[in-house]
Order: sequence, then C-alpha cells, then structure tokens
Amino acid sequence: MGKAPSAQDPDRYDHRYAHCDVLVVGAGPAGLAAALAAAGSGARVILADEQAEFGGALLSEPAGGISIGGKPAIDWCAETVSKLAKSGAVTLLPRTTVFGYYHGNYLAMLERVTDHLPPGSAAPGTPRQRLWKVRARQVVLATGAIERPLIFAENDRPGIMLAGAVRSYLNRYGVRPGSRAVVITNNDSAYRTALDLKARGVAVSGIVDLRPEPSGALLDEAQGQGLEILTGHTVLGTEGRKRVRRVWVAPMAADGGSADTSGRRVLDCDLVAVSGGWNPAVHLLSQSRGTVKFDDAIASFVPDRSFQAERSAGACNGAFTTADCVAQGLAAGVEAVKAAGHSARKPRAPKVAEPEEGPARQVWLLPSDRAPERVKAFVDQQNDVTAKDLKLAIGEGYRSVEHVKRYTTTGMGTDQGKTGNVSALGIVAGALGQTIPEIGVTTFRPPYTPATFGAIAGRGVKELYAPVRKTAMHRWHEENGAVFENVGQWKRPWYYPRGGETMDDAVNREVAAVRRSVGIFDATTLGKIDIQGRDAAEFLNRIYTNAWSKLGVGRCRYGLMLGEDGMVMDDGVTTRLGENHFHMTTTTGGAATVMGWLEEWLQTEWPELKVHLTSVTDQWAVIAVAGPKSRELVSGLAEGIDFGGEAFPHMSMREGRVAGAPARVFRISFSGEMGYEINVPASLGMAVWKSIAEAGKAYDATPYGTETMHVLRAEKGFIIVGQETDGTVTPADLQMDWIVSRKKPDFVGSRSLTRRDMQRDDRKQLVGLLTDDPALRLEEGAHLIATESEPAPPVPMLGHVTSSYHSPSLGRSIALAMVKGGAARTGERLYVSMPGRTIPVNVTSPVFYDPEGARLHG
Repeated sequence: MGKAPSAQDPDRYDHRYAHCDVLVVGAGPAGLAAALAAAGSGARVILADEQAEFGGALLSEPAGGISIGGKPAIDWCAETVSKLAKSGAVTLLPRTTVFGYYHGNYLAMLERVTDHLPPGSAAPGTPRQRLWKVRARQVVLATGAIERPLIFAENDRPGIMLAGAVRSYLNRYGVRPGSRAVVITNNDSAYRTALDLKARGVAVSGIVDLRPEPSGALLDEAQGQGLEILTGHTVLGTEGRKRVRRVWVAPMAADGGSADTSGRRVLDCDLVAVSGGWNPAVHLLSQSRGTVKFDDAIASFVPDRSFQAERSAGACNGAFTTADCVAQGLAAGVEAVKAAGHSARKPRAPKVAEPEEGPARQVWLLPSDRAPERVKAFVDQQNDVTAKDLKLAIGEGYRSVEHVKRYTTTGMGTDQGKTGNVSALGIVAGALGQTIPEIGVTTFRPPYTPATFGAIAGRGVKELYAPVRKTAMHRWHEENGAVFENVGQWKRPWYYPRGGETMDDAVNREVAAVRRSVGIFDATTLGKIDIQGRDAAEFLNRIYTNAWSKLGVGRCRYGLMLGEDGMVMDDGVTTRLGENHFHMTTTTGGAATVMGWLEEWLQTEWPELKVHLTSVTDQWAVIAVAGPKSRELVSGLAEGIDFGGEAFPHMSMREGRVAGAPARVFRISFSGEMGYEINVPASLGMAVWKSIAEAGKAYDATPYGTETMHVLRAEKGFIIVGQETDGTVTPADLQMDWIVSRKKPDFVGSRSLTRRDMQRDDRKQLVGLLTDDPALRLEEGAHLIATESEPAPPVPMLGHVTSSYHSPSLGRSIALAMVKGGAARTGERLYVSMPGRTIPVNVTSPVFYDPEGARLHG
C-alpha cells in the first residue's frame, strides 16, 4: 500500500477561495459546450478539467476521425478554448480535479500547478498544488465516462489494456503500446481502436466480439480493412510470463454462460485492447446527494434526481455520441446561467460527423473452459479481487453489496472502483439471481481521486499549523523568566524558576507563597461566554446539572456540564450580571467546544428560547490573586468596591475600578485560599498586572504558573475536566452528587444518569491516595490492583492514577485516582502496579488540605 515519507515535505501549497455563477466540471465536448453557452451571458464561469488540455476524449481522436462544425474535433476544441479565454468571464483551470461536492454547492478542487515541470524550474514561491474552495450558484457536471474492462481468465497480464487507453497512446501521444494486438469488445467503440492500430502499423490478430451479430459502419470499415472479426466469441484465457503472448478464444453460447471448446483458437499478440462498455462518472453527483438509476441500455448507472443546484450533461449523463454530448452541454449551460439569474440564448449546435454505434452485449463474467475455482478473473486489479472472491462472499452468506465490498475489498483502493465496481455488481447480482437495481450500488465518497495532505493543509503547517494565542501579559511573563506550556492554542506560564531552580523547586516556592501570603496568576485563557436574553436562566437550567433560576444578581455558581450520555464534558463558574445577563467561564481547552455545544442546542433543539451567546474570551484579561493577603492587596488598588466579608462574600461579583481600570472582580478560588479573579479589558491587562505586581511587593506577592495551580487544586481535591474525567465519568463518580439537582426538570444528560449502569456501586469513583513513603510520587496513568504480588494475567485493574504531585503544604506526595467502588474504600490498602514492583497506597478522601474550607472564606 506504499510507505509514508519520513522527511518533511519540501513543497509549498496554496488555498484559493472563489465564487462563481456557473462551475463546469469537465472540459470534454459537453463541458466545452456548456462553458461556451454560459460565457456569452456575462456570468462568472469556471471551467475545470483534470487533464493538461481541454477536450476530453476528443484529444484521442485521429485527424480523420470525428468532425464538429465541419472541422476536425481537435480543431473545434482549440477554437472553443480560445473563445472562452477571450471572453473575460471564464476562468480556465486545466490540471484541476474537482474531487469533492459538498452541501450548499460547495466544491473542492485540486490544481496541480507545477507537478508537470522539471524539479527547480518553477518560479520562486510558486506552489506545487493549489486547493480551490468554490461556492457556485449553479453546477454543470460534464465528467464523462470511464471505460470498464471485460472480466475473463488471466486478464491481469502486462499488455492487457483498456481500448480507450490504447487509442490515447496512439493518437494523443504517438506511442505504439505493442506490435501485434487482439481487440476484445462487447460494443462498437473498440472497433475504432482496432482501426487506429492498423493505421499506425500495428498488426491486429483479430477482433473478438461477444455479440453474435454486430453491425454498423465501424464493423463494415473493419471488414473493409481486412481485419478478422470473431463474432459471438469469448476469451478462454491468456498466456505469457512477463507480457501477454497469446489469447485463447472460442465461440460462446447464446446465454453467455459457457463456451464451445471445439472451436477453440489461439491468437498471438503482445497487446490486448479490451472494452466492456462505459460507466458514466456519476461520483460527484452522488457526493452531492443526487440519486442514480440503472440504465439497461448501457448496463450502468446514470443520473436520476439532483439534490443541489446541479445538472449533468454528456457521457456522465449516459450520452455517448459526440453530437448528444455537445447538444446536452449547450442546453445545460443555458439552463445553469438562467438559474443563476442571467439571461442567455442557446447557441446553435454545430453539425457533428461521426459513425453510428450499435447496441452492446453485456456479459459480466466471460466463460472459460476450466473449473471456476481454478480461474483467476480479476475484477479489481488494484486490490487483486477476483470473480471467485465475490462468489465466495455470497457463499459465506453476505447479501448486502456494502458487506460484499468490505469482505472482498473490491473498490476500496485508491481508484475507488471506477473501472471494476459495476462489473462486481453484475457478478454479485448474477450469483444472487437478482438484477443490479435490486441489489443497489455502493456509496461514492470524496475525494474523487486522491488529494495530497500537503494541499489540504496549505500553508497551515509548522508555525502556522495553529494560531499561537498569547495573553496581554505574555511579555511580562517572558521578561520574568516564565517557562511556558501549550494549553489548547494558548501559551501559558508553567512556572517561574529563579536562580537555577529546578521545576520542583520553583513550584514548591510558588505553592508556599500562595499558602503563606499571596500569589498572582494569569487566568486570561479561561473560556468566557456572554449569555443574554429573556430565557438565559432557563437555558442554563437545561445545560447545567444544578439550578440557576434563583441565582441572585452579582452571585456566582459552579456548574457541571454533561453530554447527552450523562458524562462530564466541562465545568466552570457562571455569574449573574443582570436579570437576563450571565457570564460563563469554561476550561481553557474546552472553550470552543462548549461554545459550539451551546449553539447547537439553541439552534437545533430549543430555537424557542430567546438567548444570545457571544464568545468574549479575548475581550477580558483575567488576573487571579490568591492567598491570605489577597484581600489586602486587591482592596488597596480598588475603587468603588467594599471588600468586607459580608459585603463581598465568597462566590460573588462586584464591579468597580482596579488600578484605574474598569473591572469585574469575582471572589472565587481554584486554590482553596481566599481569592479574587479580576477581569479588565484585555487592552489594559498588562497595566493592571504590573500595578498588582508592584503593589504586591509589600506582601511578597509571587507570580505562579499552571503547575502550581495544579498542585493547589489537587491539595483541595478540585477536579480538572480531561484529567480526572475521560468521557466515562459522571458527577456521582466524582463524588459530586450535590451538584445534581433533583427538583428541576430535565437537563442535558439527566435521563442518562438514571440508567441502571450509572447506579452501580462498583463504578470508578474519585478518591485520594497516600503512599507509605511520603517522598515517593506515583506516576499518572498507573493502574491500581488489589494484591501486592501481581497475579497471573489478566490482572484485574481497579482503577488508575489521574493526578500526582508533591504537596509542599503537606510535606509529602499526594495523588487523585479513579477507583472501582472508591467511595466505600476509604481506609483500604491498595497497590499501584509499576514495572518491576508494586507500591502500597492508602485510599483517602480526595480533599487533602483544609477540608473544612476555613481558608477559602478568610
């Protein structure tokens, strides 16, 4: 399947966003005609084709082949492209594959800008590829058709090619794929290949035609050229080691199910050109949610109903003559322009001279003279899926085509079954005794052809992969020696080492400062959502597990947010600023997710609620001041706020000025100490921070980072969503039943909490762990077991360590863990399994420090 590169991609990629009135996909005769019809209206038109030149199948026509408007087809193509280029309203995009059709007429296109150029020859700064993201008012799909092979024994030898590919080699590139050829077909189109081979000096050993009585101009011309035509014949097999050398053929029974080996013949060759008919390329139509139907006349699927502002024209619509392609293209172009709001007249269709073709004969699996179990007839040549494999799937009991596809992997390679899927459907339908419409069709998904990861990423790599978000105080943190960690997209101070301190030294000092006097912390990165509207309180009632209707103005409340499965997804403090106005905080990493989650409920489930949400994360800089001296420090800089214990209790908010800046001051704490979170406009964040730091010198105020914040909160048993929780944790598991209201109506996740599985006593629950050796720190993620000596595997795991730190306040290590039945295990002795040893631990309450909360209230 290939090997992923280990080196960095040296190439450059760009993105381009575009709008147009009409996007024409495919520049064969139908696409060129559609673009020509649309261009005369003044509409903005984009014409995209995956090939380097416009013209589609007409590029493979010989000079004396099809003519359009009295001139060779290739000349008509050139003149049409010239007109489009001069029109000024048409963007021509060769080497551009439309690989995805999405909702709202949004299409993705990959332009190969310099892939065709020698290395180093492109101008500096030129991208290798460009990803176009196009929003089109109307779309014309003129994606053509893909020739399908015939399925016969040993059809995978080198030198066996599609007849259309042989024509392209001969007429477009001037290359003879072989010196002696056999043409095998069930339709007239391959006769053109046979005639072109003979005209280019390639000997043709014969034309093997599955049809018993073919007729028409192409047949007459082939006979006139002296080519032997074996009508009503099948291929029994092929020979050749490194290249096909001969083909065995014989007459085929009228029902196509067997061969008359008495008439067996051998045809020498080094090239076999096969054609089993043509499959309209309906992939983009299907991606757009349009429907397809089976057309018995061509034995393939054609467009049925459109779902978006789109129409199909030409071979992808089942029209296989050039005249029909041009006529459908002109009609589709005019129709699209009118639907886009422009006026247009349909140009007169040029006269097309081309030989008529008769009907095809479809035989999905050609009979051989050997037992079926001994025949390798390949259907999907990329994944080596044979007809025998498909029949085995039916024998194993599979009936759905989607199941057969996955069991055999047919159509699951990079070509996504473009040549083999319809043949596979025919073989499966025959084995089941059904028709193809009865068994259905597999799903077409983007990309139509593989797209590079580089183009999808564009310039969003390395330092541009994600925006780096910095708080207003970032420069101060840098100047004061902060070591940063990445949290979400934010750069957050991790710790502030002084004079060669290790991380542990710095964290111990910072924790001690907060517990002893006062610390200051940059909490700007917390998610902040402004919630306003008549139904804001009711909305919070439904979103959070606890009640919000009676929360007083200026009061704060901690809330847990659950998913529909009843599992904790986020937490934070929300404050009532006014009767219909709330300020919600979320975790740093969960801000965008929570915002999207709230909007989803408002827009899709509760549109009757009058609520407006605004993300204000970047609007406010937040400075947390925590510690026994925090009140003295903040009150000395504040104006208009009474910091008395009764006037400004825990879990309340007051507005005033701090260091001259308008501020909202929240008395909340994640450290267990008396604390305040000062919210000021982000533009004033640095000035206020500096003022607090300067005033704090009198109290030995110490800046602290996220690691210290983690130690402080763990000492108090406060959870961090994503660390103590992993998507399988309920409030009860966290020993937080108190936050789940039993009185209010349903909230998101409430019904899931009533499931019997949620009530089990042996669910993992939050506990504290203490080691015998106070200096021994457990590893986060380590598993807990019940016995000191590990039993033979599998070892029953009771839980795992979620957080582990050294606590300077307690002078020892502490840990939090999720343990089965943990609430009832307090006082028990368990063991932490580590490589080569087990560590005994005592199960305790998760609250290690100041369990009564006296320090919090000051």
